[in-house]
Amino acid sequence: MDIAERRIPQDGRMSLKVEGKNIDIRVASLPTSFGERLTLRLLDSSSRVITLEELGVTPSILKKYKEVIKMPYGLILVTGPTGSGKTTTLYASLGSVDRVLKNVITVEDPVEYRMAGINQIQINAQAGLNFASGLRSILRNDPDVIMVGEIRDRETAKIAIESAMTGHMVFSTLHTNDAPGAVSRLIEMGVEPFLISSSGMCAGPAFSTTALPPL
Repeated sequence: MDIAERRIPQDGRMSLKVEGKNIDIRVASLPTSFGERLTLRLLDSSSRVITLEELGVTPSILKKYKEVIKMPYGLILVTGPTGSGKTTTLYASLGSVDRVLKNVITVEDPVEYRMAGINQIQINAQAGLNFASGLRSILRNDPDVIMVGEIRDRETAKIAIESAMTGHMVFSTLHTNDAPGAVSRLIEMGVEPFLISSSGMCAGPAFSTTALPPL
């Protein structure tokens, strides 16, 4: 973050050690009439990633979901509003993937939890590294499983779907209130409907006991 700039919103991050724990802090600034407003998101980087069993999903849905994430290719979208547990669900899903036999690469903004056995890429907008460019670079490194922190635009959505159609398992999140809304949201972004249906997409709200079956 540019500490001399107070006229525009900014996003940044920092790390602190508090009582022996490493704390990652995500910072979002917002200029207001009376000065800058700061929103801090505290992440305990030393805490372990929770498992799928600890998400509170019913056993029947959990069994089906585990079968889906072991498929060789496809697109899995975790949907829901901010703070609903989308990223937590993605990390729990990656924890169930065989990270020894499979090449797992993620592109995130930011990398919230560091996991052993996977390659995690931090977005750097100032250097020109965004989700779309990071995803294109990942595809040149022969991945088996790809995790995109969030689908924000048409280019990222199209690359993610095309990756799912060419033999990759792709995990990502989408800001919608429910699973069916993922289809209309992708269409609003400009993704052709036939690409969505061809990707074998499975979408489900975070911490939900229901899921949309593959189209």
